[in-house]
Amino acid sequence: IPLVIRTANGAGSRFGAQHSQSVENWAMAIPGLKVVAPSTPADAKGLLAAAIRDPDPVVFFEHKNLLANKGEVPEGEHVEPLGEAKVLREGTDITVIALAAMVPRALKAAEVLAAEHGVSATVIDVRSLVPLDAKTLLAHSARTGRVFTVEENPRLCGWGAEIASVIQEEIFGALKGPIVRITTPHVPLPAADQLEDAVVPTVARIVAEVRRSLDSRRAA
Repeated sequence: IPLVIRTANGAGSRFGAQHSQSVENWAMAIPGLKVVAPSTPADAKGLLAAAIRDPDPVVFFEHKNLLANKGEVPEGEHVEPLGEAKVLREGTDITVIALAAMVPRALKAAEVLAAEHGVSATVIDVRSLVPLDAKTLLAHSARTGRVFTVEENPRLCGWGAEIASVIQEEIFGALKGPIVRITTPHVPLPAADQLEDAVVPTVARIVAEVRRSLDSRRAA
């Protein structure tokens, strides 16, 4: 069925769990659905165009905290293929895999890690959860051997768990340590400003989790 369902979700608007919980993992669990979540205006245009042209039903997640973002968008027809992740930054020490509003935070965290801690990070925007670009994720994960997923989904059964499973099944021998999932806790998303900010991954938390993981490996 050629069908596109555009739906808004994500933290930042203080609307609570009934309006802001990230549920991409719910859609992933339904066979036959394709699941897409852009992080930039250009990808929003290109991926939506691809979704409309696709013969299968596509759930198109639009993060509320990204809706006001501005950026260059190609003029005319612009189609970004579904099922292709985008490498936004090349690094040699770790691979960070993110989606939607977590992508700019992952990029900022990579800058901090490089400038203040000497850690070189590859940052990948998943963009499409179903179909998943396993080839790109596996190649860069094997290259660094250290993998971190950054997601707004609650920790239990989040999309990061599925990606971690794929990576460890395919390239376990190339990994230098456990895959680390940086997520929202398994709780309903709060509406209060301070509580919402406390549970959703931040730049500072991403940096701290990366450092904790790397330091623990060095200590071992």
